[in-house]
Amino acid sequence: MVEIDPTEHEIAELGPKIKDIDDEAVLREMLDLEEDGEDRTPVKTLIQSRIDKLEDEGGEVDPETVDLSELTVADIANLVRDVDDADVLRDMLDREQDGQNRKTAISRIESRIESVEGSEDEDGEVGEVEYVPPEEKYPELDHPTNDKQWVEGTVGADYRDMWVYCETQAGELVDVSKEMLGKARELMDQYNDDYGESERVVAVLIGADASDHVEDVIAYGADLVLYHEDEQLERFRHKPYTEIFVDMARAGGELASEGHEAVDWKDYHEPRYTVFPATNNGRDLSALVQGALDSGLASDCSGLYIEEAMISNPAKTGKAGDKKEFERVLHMKRPDFSGFEYSTILCIDKPNRDFHPQGASVIPGSFEVPEPDTEREAEVIDYEMELDDEWFLVDVPEFDRLSGGVDLTGNEVVVAVGRGIGDDPTTGVELALDLVDAFEDADLGLSRGVITSSYSFDGHVEQYISEERQIGESGQEVQPDVYIAAGISGAIQHKVGCDESDTIIAINTDADADIADFSDYVIEGDLFEVLPQLTEAVERGELAAAVEASDD
Repeated sequence: MVEIDPTEHEIAELGPKIKDIDDEAVLREMLDLEEDGEDRTPVKTLIQSRIDKLEDEGGEVDPETVDLSELTVADIANLVRDVDDADVLRDMLDREQDGQNRKTAISRIESRIESVEGSEDEDGEVGEVEYVPPEEKYPELDHPTNDKQWVEGTVGADYRDMWVYCETQAGELVDVSKEMLGKARELMDQYNDDYGESERVVAVLIGADASDHVEDVIAYGADLVLYHEDEQLERFRHKPYTEIFVDMARAGGELASEGHEAVDWKDYHEPRYTVFPATNNGRDLSALVQGALDSGLASDCSGLYIEEAMISNPAKTGKAGDKKEFERVLHMKRPDFSGFEYSTILCIDKPNRDFHPQGASVIPGSFEVPEPDTEREAEVIDYEMELDDEWFLVDVPEFDRLSGGVDLTGNEVVVAVGRGIGDDPTTGVELALDLVDAFEDADLGLSRGVITSSYSFDGHVEQYISEERQIGESGQEVQPDVYIAAGISGAIQHKVGCDESDTIIAINTDADADIADFSDYVIEGDLFEVLPQLTEAVERGELAAAVEASDD
């Protein structure tokens, strides 16, 4: 009998488990179970990929003779990494062009040729990699930049400061804005010590009540506050908010708008770093701003630090075989979509192209909210600019703002439930709510598995099943005194959302579930039996004793 039934797991949970299975027969049985059950394409792809890998390991693939038409683009990318003979690579390139002629596969092979061969002079010595603009290298492609009025392509410009977009909602500065300011303050203080600089934390406020929050952002760490206030900006709008931020960022630079060619608060081209909240509005704005500034974005980050980076990619160093140390690089740490591990994203300049600002959006709850310093002082700029009527062509004459919402970040206790409630979802949530009610300051959280499941909930329980309560990478990040995870396996995306809790108590029928790796206490048992016992213990004031007694 197969050890793992894929229909009982999310794809993020299956990834780490499947990579340890070396029996093709077991994997094929799992594939059959998935096809006969939920039949999820990503899950079937994951299982099939593991099968393919095991089959490939059974025999070496010869790049000189392999039939490229039988390989995926990913297979080709993996294959060429180990090929160091430029002639073999060129032969592969010819075979691909004469065969399926897949642009991505061709690009992978050409990139490897550049890496291996570089540009040789007459004596066969490796020289600098020749720079060919994309529109010349691939003239047959439709380049989005062709529609732009300009592509800046700045090289060697001056960049300074860390800019933080401080989002407000319903007249309040949201907590993630405070978190980012505190982290930016920490980063730039260390940066200035390390490099002997005096670069600043710049807070950006945009909205109908932007000036109301100036003192707050100063208290949380800003050295300079830029704000633009206009009653038309009461609600977040993509076009005007983007235009305002970009205009601020380029004030005093080579492409500054009229009236902002020279400003006394900024003497550099563009910001060195930009940080945005990974909220609904922040995700949109960060992508639009970074695109307008012709740079990149690392989205949904949970960690940031600044240090050097040693890079050997010839596209970045300008010369095949060379290594180059890049200074002052913002390392942007985020969970992988696969759920296997974290990746650190870097935004590195090329010899013919700067990529600044180095931009990131930050998952709410990733950093602590600092203690405000009401004695801090900062420069404040009321940034004036004309707003184009065309940015407001869509008019919203009236709207209702939803009251309430769910903010789990301020609770002392969070009780979260996962797919372990599957035998009786309604009862499982009711038991969790009973435990929530037993505490003075607690609320209910959910794993992504509950949100994406097809469970049917009865009565009042249904109102608690919403994305607002999701804990994890794509939900909220919480840091309560006590986090109780009932029936949650502990995929890395969920770990992101609760790992900073003071005490994590896991309830799971599997004592070796992934969540055990980062929990303080693991109670091996069925949540339907354990939750009522914990509720009684809390009501008696004996939670600690009950957990200690139950912990395995």
